Amino acid sequence: MNGLERTARLPKQELDSGTRQGPPMTPLAGRTFIVRIDRASLEATTLPGDLAFLMQRKVRPIVVAPTIDAARSSVRTLNRRANVAVGLSGADAAFLPAAGKDALGRVQTHILSTLTSAGYIPIIEPTALGLLGDDIDLAADDVAAAIASATEAARVLFFHEAGGVVDPDTTTLIDELTPAEALALADRTDLAPELRRAIRAAALGVRAGVEAAQILDGRIAHAAIVEFLTERHLGTQVTGTVYLGAA
Repeated sequence: MNGLERTARLPKQELDSGTRQGPPMTPLAGRTFIVRIDRASLEATTLPGDLAFLMQRKVRPIVVAPTIDAARSSVRTLNRRANVAVGLSGADAAFLPAAGKDALGRVQTHILSTLTSAGYIPIIEPTALGLLGDDIDLAADDVAAAIASATEAARVLFFHEAGGVVDPDTTTLIDELTPAEALALADRTDLAPELRRAIRAAALGVRAGVEAAQILDGRIAHAAIVEFLTERHLGTQVTGTVYLGAA
């Protein structure tokens, strides 16, 4: 069974309740969450429907795309379902100012809060506004972590085809990491460079105040929803505490 065929198990009543009784409120109502999508999750994914489902429950999503082209493609994809996606570059309202070469300054969140509170989904291009008015390309993982911290996000999700972090020594999937443990793994050269960057961004985001960061396979059906409706999580979670397992 490949990644595109896997489906997260969700209570059927949760998926149906929005049409029968109106969407129930979630403890995360009014909170922001960040989804850093990857190229694989742009195809054959339930993400557009998942975002709509969460928005009905007053959760405020922000999507960070891997490239400019991917961001614009995501805007078109989401707006074929509902007119809610708004593409943003770092130059728009100067909300992502550069702080030198390949570095990001303080995120200006006003445009993000304006859009999300009005029911729109910002789709972010990974670029910053340079000092000379030019666009500075940034790593999407770093942009996602910075926005998550600046918006005091409840969660930041990093979609990655690996589906999480596999322990290089035991070859088993790691369920949970502290930021310190994640940073130590990010320094290992036997992990893929893209995965190492996602691990580092997840750790730095949590250290900067994000409640939890998740590295998971975005091709799994309803992957975004399961992070808000279940106690167990997909992939690898980075939090401020050590996971001790079930009592």
